[in-house]
Formats: sequence, structure tokens, C-alpha cells
Amino acid sequence: MTMTRRAIIKGMAAAPFVGAAGSLLAPTAAHAATIEAGQYSLTSRSSNSHGEFAALAAGLAASLTKVDATTVIADTNHSADALSSAPSTSEAFQAGFAWDPDDQKVAYWIPQGVTTSADAYGNGLYPEGGSNKVILVSWYFETDPDEDGDDDYALDKGMRLTFVDYNNPSAPTYRHVLLVEPVRTGTGAYSFNPVRKHAGGIMWYGNLLYVVDTYKGLRIFDLNTLFTVPTTEKDVCGLHTDGRYYGYGYKYVLPQSHAYDNAGTWLRYSAIGLDRASTPDSLVIGEYSLSGVVDYDEPGDPFLGSTKPTNTVPKVVRWELDYTDRHPGSLTATEAVTVAQQKIQGVVSRKTKHYLSVSAGKSTAGTLRTFTSGANSASTIADLAIGSEDLSFHSSGASGWSYSESVIWNASEYVDKRYVYAIRADGS
Repeated sequence: MTMTRRAIIKGMAAAPFVGAAGSLLAPTAAHAATIEAGQYSLTSRSSNSHGEFAALAAGLAASLTKVDATTVIADTNHSADALSSAPSTSEAFQAGFAWDPDDQKVAYWIPQGVTTSADAYGNGLYPEGGSNKVILVSWYFETDPDEDGDDDYALDKGMRLTFVDYNNPSAPTYRHVLLVEPVRTGTGAYSFNPVRKHAGGIMWYGNLLYVVDTYKGLRIFDLNTLFTVPTTEKDVCGLHTDGRYYGYGYKYVLPQSHAYDNAGTWLRYSAIGLDRASTPDSLVIGEYSLSGVVDYDEPGDPFLGSTKPTNTVPKVVRWELDYTDRHPGSLTATEAVTVAQQKIQGVVSRKTKHYLSVSAGKSTAGTLRTFTSGANSASTIADLAIGSEDLSFHSSGASGWSYSESVIWNASEYVDKRYVYAIRADGS
């Protein structure tokens, strides 16, 4: 009997916490405090145990056809259902879609992260100088979707990324891509492995995709470097005995290109968001906790970092970004705040204003909450869909793809309740 990644990271699906007044703990008071940011730091890593990521990608390129994200966006093979009204329990609805019936019902692939081309470039269009309106969503493979402690699926296929062509909001289309880590086999041949992580939050910045690695830090994927592989082998990833490469039946694989490992005080990398309102641009990390206290003693992968924190209240931590190369501009955090809020699934910030996606189980609405750095409480802006996950801020200032007011995108995770949608950021 094994404990699933979902159980390790998110806790068993239990009844929501109830406060003294009988209401959910999540929408009541959430106290915040500014703490020392310098204790949180990253270390840059351009390689894994098999070699430099760039050299590994070059090795694969000698055998495989290399493409970029625009190729995938132009090669979608699924149709989504446009939403004409608010999904589930969400309020202040602006736009969105539901997955096709197969992806609505699949138990072992679970959607988590969301980001858009309004994160990638300030005008909202991809690539730079291009015209595509695109949404990206991450999924993780769950071997024990019924959470009974016994794996229903022996093969963990890791993480996948969905490219959604949103140029026609009334008829979105999409394609799934497998996220992989480049490696070399025992004989020295170039190959790749699945990335067996939670994919809890993603952020698109220029040509780079940031994916949180809960216990470790950040994985980076370069959207200018994908590879085309045959689709015939559904249970093979990497170089097969027939001399060909496969990606569990997916046509495209996206290899990791860099990493930023946690180096300071332990931090749970549960969610990530881009802040284009700060100077310079910055990323923020949010911590998930089941009860409002972050547990760093869970079974599973070990946390990276020099010290285990004594203050285990969930935190939002900020790092500056370098616009010129799209990587962190500093490896030391510039802001850290605590927030006594359980079940944080997503985070985005606008300077000192932070937005949180808070979940409440399989039958209760999620909530979009906000607080200001140093404030003593958070407030609810609007209800989100049941199973609310990651967030992405979409400014009304995105000249190429804008709404009349700023919106926040959210993704929901549960079977038959899976939506990707935007609500107005002020909740109106």
C-alpha cells in the first residue's frame, strides 16, 4: 500500500475546517505579517546528473525534429466547449471554456496550473510580435485517483502541458504535450524521462515556462525547444528498444532547460504567479497547507534548503525577474509575508496586493481572496468554481488581448467540473 502524491501534497479529501461560528475557516480572518525576505533564496542550475541541459537538448535534436510553441498552437487536435455563463459556483464571470468530454472525465490526469500569453508578453499575444491568444494548463498523473491507498495505475506518466488556442473564444482548441527531463541512458544515448511531480502552478514569461516543484524549487522549460515524436507507443517515454523515441502517445515533448533550487529557509513551492505591476517584474510563490500550518515533515521528497522554519504559517515570497533573459534577476527574495490562510491553491500579486485562490473540497465553492502586505486580514472578492486551483492575472492594459477591466484566470480540477475561466478582478 502506497501513499499517493496527491495525498502527500494536498492531504486526504476531508471535510472542510469549521470555525466556532460554523462557517468555513477559509473565508473568515486571515492574518498577514511581513517577515525577513533574505532568508529565502534560490540557486541556479543549468544541468542535472546527466549533463548540461543545453547539451542534452542538442543531443536529442540530432535525432528528433525540433519545433517551437507556435507549431503546437497551430496543430491542436481537441475542441473545448466555450462557456456562455459562469461555471459551477463562480462569480464575476468574464470568459472561459470546459474541456472535451474525455478530459472532463479522465480520472488519472488532473488539471492544476494556469497561465496565459498575457503573462508571456505585456500585450497578451504570443510570440513576441505575433498574434496568438494562448492559455497554458498543467496536469499531473495520479496513480491512485480514488485515494484508497492502492494504485489503480502502475505507470506514473508525470506531467503534461496543454496549449489552448484561444484566438476564437467561441471555439477554443487545444493539444496536450508531455513535459520531460532530458537524460542519457546507461550506454550514453540521449533520451528523456517523465517529470513525476505535482505541476501545482505554472507561469509563462517570454519564451520560458516556470513550473513549481513542491519540495525543490522551480523547473524551467524553454518553449522554443520542443521535439516531435511518434505517437504509437502509449506506455513508453524516451528512447525505446526499437531505436525510436516516444512520449506516452503524445506528439510533442517539452524538455526541461534549467532549474532554480531552493537554497535558503525551507519553502513549499505550491503556486506561482507573475507580477507585471512591480518594478521590475517579479514572481511570487505561495504555500499550500491543509489546516493553515505548513507541514514540512510530510513523507515524500525531501525539502531543499539550509534551515527548517520555525514559523510554519503559509507565506507569499517574491523574487525579482530580469526582463532581458526572462530568468530571476536576483537569487534572493525581495519580499516575504505570512498569511494565516489554509488551502492556498493559487497566488498572483500586484505590487503589495496579493490574490489567493482558496479551495474547500469537492462540493463547496472555492474563493478568490485578497490581502495587502503587512495587513492584518484578508477579504473575499468572489466565489470561484468548486475545486479551484491556480491563478493568472490578466491586465486590462494588455493591448493585444484585453478585456474592459482586469481579470484573473482560474482552473478547476474535479472530474466533470473542470473549467478554465476568467473572473473580473474586483469581483463585480
